[in-house]
Amino acid sequence: MLKVNFYELNTIEDSKLQFAVIMARYEGKWIFVRHKERLTWEIPGGHREKNESIDMTASRELIEETGARKFNIFPVCVYSVFKSEIESYGQLFYSEVEYLGELPSSEIGEIKLSYTMPENLTYPLIQPCLFKKVEELYMIE
Repeated sequence: MLKVNFYELNTIEDSKLQFAVIMARYEGKWIFVRHKERLTWEIPGGHREKNESIDMTASRELIEETGARKFNIFPVCVYSVFKSEIESYGQLFYSEVEYLGELPSSEIGEIKLSYTMPENLTYPLIQPCLFKKVEELYMIE
């Protein structure tokens, strides 16, 4: 069974934060990305690299996966995914993107701008929980 938990910022040891996920909006629409090798959509984000702060991870992943060039980014909370007796941690961010440049050459094939979350998700048990958390905190409809 899979379970998503949420924690206040700075309540989980920083070294445990392995992922950054960014709920980003551009011109009032959410940005979703599609990996070149998949047909499904995901929230921009990715793994933290060695010697990188989780904030740096979030900014880097947002740029690499969406082409965002000018944006404000804010930490929302820490989240964990508990699966098969293993709990992995990440940090959820919210971003308002002011300018989208060309999509960098990376694993991302395309981006999608949408008022709602797509139905065809890469992580359908996790992504709706993260989306809902940001919508609730920022009272976005």
